[in-house]
Amino acid sequence: MTAHALDPAATAVDGIDWAEKRYLLVDDFVGIRQLLRESLRNLGAKHIDQAASGGEAMTLLGKTRYDVVLCDYNLGEGKNGQQVLEEARIKNLVLPSSVWLMVSAEKSVESVMGAAEHQPDAYIIKPITEGVLLTRLNRVWHKKQIFAEIDHAFADKDYLRAARLCDEQIVHHKLHEIDLLRMKANLLLKSGEPELARKVFERVLEEREYNWARTGLGKIRMNNGELEAARQMFQGVISENRFFIDAFDQLALAYQLMGKTEESCDVLEKAAKLSPNSVPRQRALGIAALKLGNIPLAEKAFRKCIEIGEYSIMKTVDAYFGLARVCGQKNDSKEAVRLLNAAVRDFAGNQVELRAKITEGLVYHESGDYRRARKSGDELELMLADEKKRPDTPTCMEMATLLFAVGVKEAPVELLCYLTRNNHDNLPLLEDVQKVFDKARMGEEGGELIKAARKEAADMMNKGVLLWKTGKLDEAVEWMREARAALPNNLRILFNAAQILISHMQQRGYDMALADEAIGVLMHVDGIAPGQQRFAQLMEQLALLAPAPAPAEAAPTAPAEAAATPPTAAE
Repeated sequence: MTAHALDPAATAVDGIDWAEKRYLLVDDFVGIRQLLRESLRNLGAKHIDQAASGGEAMTLLGKTRYDVVLCDYNLGEGKNGQQVLEEARIKNLVLPSSVWLMVSAEKSVESVMGAAEHQPDAYIIKPITEGVLLTRLNRVWHKKQIFAEIDHAFADKDYLRAARLCDEQIVHHKLHEIDLLRMKANLLLKSGEPELARKVFERVLEEREYNWARTGLGKIRMNNGELEAARQMFQGVISENRFFIDAFDQLALAYQLMGKTEESCDVLEKAAKLSPNSVPRQRALGIAALKLGNIPLAEKAFRKCIEIGEYSIMKTVDAYFGLARVCGQKNDSKEAVRLLNAAVRDFAGNQVELRAKITEGLVYHESGDYRRARKSGDELELMLADEKKRPDTPTCMEMATLLFAVGVKEAPVELLCYLTRNNHDNLPLLEDVQKVFDKARMGEEGGELIKAARKEAADMMNKGVLLWKTGKLDEAVEWMREARAALPNNLRILFNAAQILISHMQQRGYDMALADEAIGVLMHVDGIAPGQQRFAQLMEQLALLAPAPAPAEAAPTAPAEAAATPPTAAE
């Protein structure tokens, strides 16, 4: 790395003042940090912090919003650079306008692809000269400023406004048109507007065969149920670029939706060899292999998942449960119980304890130890009675399956009815619920229970809609609060509750408490089922309702006349 200072005029190319920016250098070698610091000093930098490890970097990122982060990939013991970037993105510890440069001497496909999956702004191979550093900083900084307002709208989950901002920036920045169109298409997909996204992808493909655009079209076809067409598109992308990892993940999902678990598992295995340091991918591979009964592959994937997840924010309890199931298949219940105890110790919350007890029961049941399986079922039933909040859908299904298997009836019936009420119009899930009843030899009785639970949910929702339609807004708001308390994960009820809150403000004026309540409802929806069209529409209506900052002498404005989508009654 050269020790000569650059011309001071060069340090403010195109008006960028690098002197006043805040910098973070992350490298486990003090000598490298000193060299990078000297290079930045020669650019005029005054505010430079340093971290010798991933953990130290996370502490500093939590205290200061940096303009530029230079982070080495290999950081010794603890988090690596990929995991630092991953966690910083998830925790929103970097500003949309911040520049993140990943630095490494590593040139291996595994390292470069692992870092690239988490999208640093640039990946620089050592050694770094001051000229290369300044060139990269200037190039990336200008690009980041173009996307800054879009990123802020994205962070606010106002995806439709962010998509419109892409169009505005394209007018002024033709050089970045392709990147802006890519961002716009992804925003439209997140907004639940696949047809609009399709037009953007097709517009891009008219100019050039970009793999990301072809993969985007494949995702839309897959979501539309055109599974074979989607499969062909993903396979075509992989044939042209065997390193385009997103196409592998999407192809695996397409096979899974087609019921071809073996093919899905094969694709995931190939993707995991290309980029092995993805916790979600190793988890998916383990689950697929376990479902196929490929115990060696499942064990390898789950162990890798635990290993790479140790210092990652993506660390998942699923790997411990999956590996415990593998141990059960190998008749090693002692190791399985050790893993379950580790899961309860390392992952807080009653949900983990419930899932651990379910897995324990399944391990004993599958290994033929029916006495211990029954004991686990009895303990699970007691835990369920004490638990006020019901677990998520997959856990409820697993719990009901185990309880039926060990001879318990009342508790699993209540669980499946709860699932039905919260998903009364989700026909694929209701078919799975019916299968659990069928397996328990309760097919006819289960069908009647499902029918009654669906009617109960529909009646509850329709009452709120009727109150709204007849102008009884206060009563409608209050009733939907009760409906949400009773059915906290019913998407139709949640959407209608948010719409009624918005309608209340459209007719009677903005109310911060009601706005916060509506945002809370919609954030809950986005957590359960991201990418819903109605989510994006309601978020935009809320944004229009919020009063804009105005000078004191300005006349008050009437509430925004956003077009309301009427709450819908159950069909």
